[in-house]
Amino acid sequence: MVKHLPPVIKQLLTLRNPEAWPSPPIERLHGVFARTLNEAKQLNAETGWLVLTTCTLLTTNRPSAVGHLYRFATRADPGLAETRRNLEDAITRAAVMREAALKSVIFVGVPRTILSLASLREAVEDDVYAALRKHVIRYARPQNVEATIERGMALWKSIYEPHAVKLYNKLGDLHPDFIAFIIQAYGTILSPLPRGQLEQGNLTRALGSVVAIATLRTEGRVGPQLTSHVFGLLKARYEKDLNEEDRFLSSDEGTAWVIRKIDEIVDAATADMQVNLTRGKL
Repeated sequence: MVKHLPPVIKQLLTLRNPEAWPSPPIERLHGVFARTLNEAKQLNAETGWLVLTTCTLLTTNRPSAVGHLYRFATRADPGLAETRRNLEDAITRAAVMREAALKSVIFVGVPRTILSLASLREAVEDDVYAALRKHVIRYARPQNVEATIERGMALWKSIYEPHAVKLYNKLGDLHPDFIAFIIQAYGTILSPLPRGQLEQGNLTRALGSVVAIATLRTEGRVGPQLTSHVFGLLKARYEKDLNEEDRFLSSDEGTAWVIRKIDEIVDAATADMQVNLTRGKL
């Protein structure tokens, strides 16, 4: 059994910036949170704001900022635990952030999702954590596999029609197991859970598209995939029983607002990096 890294390998692993980016300065972070949240409140889109902000920060690989977001969203003064507004609200927001981060794994991968979920766990108070779901509901079992695949295919068609079959076949040609993996991931992770609002932290069809847009817009240079999921959010307007927030988010105005707020948060979160890049070119 290998118990310790050889010194040469240990030294190599210190190179090429292995650590996550630190959080931006708190004042700047709270400033962009306040501006964008105030807009969201005026538009009755607070859950959409929380989802897009969580996923944007996760994708920028600034996990500590996700913890700061939780404190900002649940306290009158983010620096003082005793100013938390109320327990039920904190549980709801923590569950939404946790679910949004989980869905991000499809678009940006496991490592960044782990780091941000760990930061969220560290920020969440003990009484809130005690009330969050602990049991697994996404295990694949013989009795639920077909339903999961059906949910995945339904979501696939909802996002990609009228090109769903063509794209399905195209991705299948790239690797025979690739499209099967995507459909299973859509059914297991990205699609809303079957019990709807009875499931703690469950995100609607529209909010799932907000996750996709936030991660892909922040990731950058994945234009075709971003465009597909922008269409996906716009098509969410045709879902049954839309609530007021989802009706706004899936409108032309709402989808444009989502993209603009993602950009605003990315700019605030990465401003220091952009300054350093500029200095490096001088």
